[in-house]
Amino acid sequence: MMNLSPADLTAIWLTLKLASLVTLLLLIFCTPMAWWLARTRSIFKAPINALITMPLVLPPTVLGFYLLIFLSPNSTLGKILSDLGIASLPFSFAGLVVASMLYSLPFVMQPLQNAFASLASKHLDAAATLGASPLDRFFSIVMPLSKSGFISAAVLGFAHTVGEFGVVLMIGGNIPGETKVISVQIYDHVEALEYAQAHTLSLLMMAFAFIVLCLLYLTQRTKHEKDKKGVWS
Repeated sequence: MMNLSPADLTAIWLTLKLASLVTLLLLIFCTPMAWWLARTRSIFKAPINALITMPLVLPPTVLGFYLLIFLSPNSTLGKILSDLGIASLPFSFAGLVVASMLYSLPFVMQPLQNAFASLASKHLDAAATLGASPLDRFFSIVMPLSKSGFISAAVLGFAHTVGEFGVVLMIGGNIPGETKVISVQIYDHVEALEYAQAHTLSLLMMAFAFIVLCLLYLTQRTKHEKDKKGVWS
């Protein structure tokens, strides 16, 4: 029987809420941006891609540290937010959402960008000759053809947000019910020498990662099989 305390269950619920919200917001934000990056030849494409990809190579504590500085009440951005009546973001759930979005950004952006870049222009050109508006073409052709890209982006964004530690600890701290997610809860259990509880939560995380990766590979396999048969995914 799993040895989960009320604090563990609260951390699990908070983590799932955070990952769901971050994934939804990232899909909304990244879709138009990924479409533009996949189609543009702008000289700004390379630096923008580099900025988006930076969380992949930066230590999470570095990103968390600078977010803590930029979002602090004494910073310029913090004072602007304060003047607008927005509460301080560090050590709050809202701050955790902002930090997680930045940290998980490349995991959502890149699958979408790759899916959009692989689309053949002939489908869009044919729809345009039939009088379909750009919005109609996007929702009727681009989104169905990019379904596997959206699935990969959602799965990777959700899974990466669930597993993050350094950024959430730096910007969110360790507030039960507010910012203490599963990874921080595991850290607390280890510090308190509560290895059984840490083992239970860690095992859940490992099982979750395995299931997520299986789903991802199954999705990609299905897409490749459809591509071989010449069927639109």
